[in-house]
Amino acid sequence: MKYILVIDQGTTSTRTIIFNEYAEVISMAQKEISQSYPKPGWVYQDANEIWLSVLTTITEALYKKNIDPKNIDVIGITNQRETVVAWDKKTEKPLHEAIVWQSRQTQAFCNELKDSGHESMIKEKTGLIIDPYFSATKMAWLLSHIDNVETYIREKRLAFGTIDSFIIYKLTGQHMTDVSNASRTMLFNIHELKWDSTLLELFQIPIETLPEVKPSSSIFGYTKKHHFFGHEIPIGGVLGDQQAALFGHRAFIKGDIKNTYGTGCFMLMNTGQQVIHSNSGLLTTVAWQIGNQITYALEGSVFIAGSAIQWLRDGLHTIKEAKETDQHATSLESNEDVYFVPAFVGLGTPYWDSEARGAIFGLTRGTNEKHLSRAALESIAYQSYDVIEAMKKDSEIHIQSIHVDGGATNNTFLMQFQADILGLNLVKPDQQESTARGAAFIAGLTMGIYKDLQEIQDIDLPKTSFQPIMTHAQRMVHIKGWEEAVHATRQYKRPSKNGLKE
Repeated sequence: MKYILVIDQGTTSTRTIIFNEYAEVISMAQKEISQSYPKPGWVYQDANEIWLSVLTTITEALYKKNIDPKNIDVIGITNQRETVVAWDKKTEKPLHEAIVWQSRQTQAFCNELKDSGHESMIKEKTGLIIDPYFSATKMAWLLSHIDNVETYIREKRLAFGTIDSFIIYKLTGQHMTDVSNASRTMLFNIHELKWDSTLLELFQIPIETLPEVKPSSSIFGYTKKHHFFGHEIPIGGVLGDQQAALFGHRAFIKGDIKNTYGTGCFMLMNTGQQVIHSNSGLLTTVAWQIGNQITYALEGSVFIAGSAIQWLRDGLHTIKEAKETDQHATSLESNEDVYFVPAFVGLGTPYWDSEARGAIFGLTRGTNEKHLSRAALESIAYQSYDVIEAMKKDSEIHIQSIHVDGGATNNTFLMQFQADILGLNLVKPDQQESTARGAAFIAGLTMGIYKDLQEIQDIDLPKTSFQPIMTHAQRMVHIKGWEEAVHATRQYKRPSKNGLKE
């Protein structure tokens, strides 16, 4: 039996999942990751905690099923994207907290870049818009906040990287990343497939601090012997988490589309070897590279999805477990015109309004925790509707169905409401772990466990479908209410933003 070990390092947890060659989960271990919020809108993680969670879950996954590390053929890595780590190449120690993709601390710098007229150039080269979401401004901020940074640069000890690069370095000593993660930094030219000298100069990022960029299906190095009990195991595949989910759904054909429901919500459409630049607030990104063949994607980003449910649990304490929201929602005949716009860190696609903040509309004396649960779930579906409408417009591709994955797909109310609001069939794999499975597939491809994409496509993976049952008229009433709520949210200006004292 051939085993593929996947490290799935996400925003809220790290998991190690061991698959067999039939894409079946053999063993899994998970450890939650904490976040800190030093200032409003700022989000940090401890890179050492992330690394220890990787080691812990690897050991636990092997131990659970008594798997000998020598039977692991290859390692795949998939990771939260855009989150930046700076570390010392000599000691391997992080030089600052990891700045998480959600963090908005570089908003002022982004505003300066827009005001200076750099937006069109950056979009053309990278497929991205100027936003704190991406890695480049985070790296520039770190250059101003790392103690003795000039010494680290002069001695060529400073390393920047997304989470995949940090894990690869700790496991192998090699400073590398793949094209999918590089394409999320706002420093990578997606046409030339290399770090862009103009962008490096703009952000003042020394190229020697950045990792070597390789195809997603490549050998990224071999693990140091002490990490796997004396065994040197190849890392054979790396994909950013959303690209990995697209690959895990086997969305290999142009026009295939998937939506992942996690901390945020991310929708990707395979656009083949064609770069499609969006006029509707979508991002153009690299999906993956196998050999010399590059595959691109359009992407829409919803910043707050599962996070809204976490807020109900941890902030308002209206629920004890996320699954209660399903029960709350189905117990109501309607949302009674309660709309929740969860713009805690701004709005993503298609608005890209970083100044917007969360709001709840339609509250009455009869509103209770059940209405809030339902409104939170519906907000996830509405935000995804906004994204897919932008995709239809930019791609001019007729969409009949959408692949879905992520923890929130276990919420039956959300899945049915999503199908209704989109007017599309949702296809959900019965076996979850699409993101990790995508990393397993691409790592297995590198090692010859799978000879080609067709062999991966032929693997039998059972699935469940949700069909829309809402009438068009009902759907449009719901959508109009959502659009009015978003408009009102964006119109509100915080007093401090109007020059008034907080």
